Amino acid sequence: MTRPAAVRPTQPRGGTVRRALDHDERVRAFEAEALPHLDRLYAAALRYVRRPADADDLVQEALTTAFRAYHQVEEGSNVRAWLYRVLHTTFLSQYRRDGRRPTEDPTEDVEVAASGAVDPARASSPSAEHDALAAFGPTEVREALAALPEEQRVAVYLADVEGFAYREIADIMDSPVGTVMSRLHRGRAALRASLADYAQRSRMVAGHDGDEEDHA
Repeated sequence: MTRPAAVRPTQPRGGTVRRALDHDERVRAFEAEALPHLDRLYAAALRYVRRPADADDLVQEALTTAFRAYHQVEEGSNVRAWLYRVLHTTFLSQYRRDGRRPTEDPTEDVEVAASGAVDPARASSPSAEHDALAAFGPTEVREALAALPEEQRVAVYLADVEGFAYREIADIMDSPVGTVMSRLHRGRAALRASLADYAQRSRMVAGHDGDEEDHA
């Protein structure tokens, strides 16, 4: 059986090392810097586990881990990205104890994914993806995302909903940048196809209803 991924909090990049905090100082810092991201963490957790009760449990476990390790967070660094990394690794530890964690696919076509990228360090969500998501209601987008394979779903969500850059997603998912780009390429293609199919079916239904009204 594959051993579950260990929850190993990482330090966000680009800051100064935080001085040692006593308990009360850590509570104040955590409340001020981490808790404002709670709603977004819960939304992300729903993309992992689908069920609200499970998402609550996942977020609670992630926050507990994050608080214990908060002395490692550098001042002035990207706390939000660090919290998402803790959420991701907590998910792998908590929900993959049966050894069902997807394996990395060494044949992923990173060259195809990279062909549309300008700079891996820049934000990864092009306007086309935002336009595609904005054109549909939250129910349709949620269902289309839920149908994607897990690794693609998480990558697309982090890029096109949360707006993380390629390298940030790579840090969060503990994967090479090329793998993240490949997952985004495949996930976005599948998402566009799913939403296009939904739009076509919706127009067919609307046209059918209109015909019935015309003949009434």
